[in-house]
Amino acid sequence: QVQLVESGGGLVQAGGSLRLSCAASGSIFSINAMGWYRQAPGKQRELVATITSGGSTNYGDSVKGRFIISRDNGKGTVYLQMNSLKAEDTAVYYCAASRFRTVAAPSWGQGTQVTVSS
Repeated sequence: QVQLVESGGGLVQAGGSLRLSCAASGSIFSINAMGWYRQAPGKQRELVATITSGGSTNYGDSVKGRFIISRDNGKGTVYLQMNSLKAEDTAVYYCAASRFRTVAAPSWGQGTQVTVSS
C-alpha cells in the first residue's frame, strides 16, 4: 500500500508560478510511474504529467512547455513546477503512483487546490 500527500497548492495570479509536491509513504519501493492529474469543476479528470522511475516524462498537451515534472526516487517524492499559469489551469491537482511503467491502477492523493486569478 502506498499513501500520497500533496502540498503546495494555493492562489496565484495569471502568469505566476507554483510548485506542487507529493510525498509517498508505505511501500515506496514498489512505485514505478508517478504523475499529476487535475480536475476542474464540471470536467473530467485529465492528465497533467507523468514520470517513470527512470525519468521518462509525458505531458498533457495543454501544459507542454509550461510545466515540469520531476521526482526524487529515494524520497518517494514527485514535484510539479508550474510556470506561466493561466486561469484555465485552475483545478484540484491529484498525485498518482503506480507499480506499473504507466500510471495504471494507481494510488491517489487527496488533492490540492490550485486557483489562478486572471
